[in-house]
Amino acid sequence: MGRVNGRSALDTRRQVLDAAATTIRKLGPAASLDLIARTAGVSKGGLKYHFTSKDELFRALANDLLEGFREEVANNVDPHDQEAGRFVRAYVRTRMNPAALAGEARDFSALVSLLSTEPAVLELARADATWWDERLAADGLPERVYSVVVAAADGISCSAAWGSEHSPAEIERITGYLLDLTRS
Repeated sequence: MGRVNGRSALDTRRQVLDAAATTIRKLGPAASLDLIARTAGVSKGGLKYHFTSKDELFRALANDLLEGFREEVANNVDPHDQEAGRFVRAYVRTRMNPAALAGEARDFSALVSLLSTEPAVLELARADATWWDERLAADGLPERVYSVVVAAADGISCSAAWGSEHSPAEIERITGYLLDLTRS
């Protein structure tokens, strides 16, 4: 399958990353490059033009997901909030967003977990965790507060993967509790 007219190299790269995400969610890290290429609508050579190995593709996908989440949190920082904990509050709003909880957060967490089983991605995931630890610690809240708030938001956002569903009212109530903890 040759290059599709009208699609830029960046578009093709994005399509391959999206296909990799879809395929890995279904089959796990054992998903073949051939299947990922077919799902993306490109040849295996086209895939390898952008990602020379499965490890490189997995690292790029993990990096894309992790950077996307960082960007989402940054976009949720309230520009009027100048108090300590504003970044932690943005983190909570991102993780506890009802639309994301409906599936995106679960898919994100599951995919990052699957990718993190690969040695090529594990180091990237560890570096990302260190970045979050440093960024959250610099937000001005005591460690005991932000660590509990972030752990709770992470737990709620992943709970659907374990069969636990929360009503929108319950999510709103818990979000309020967590945000209040960052202000007291």
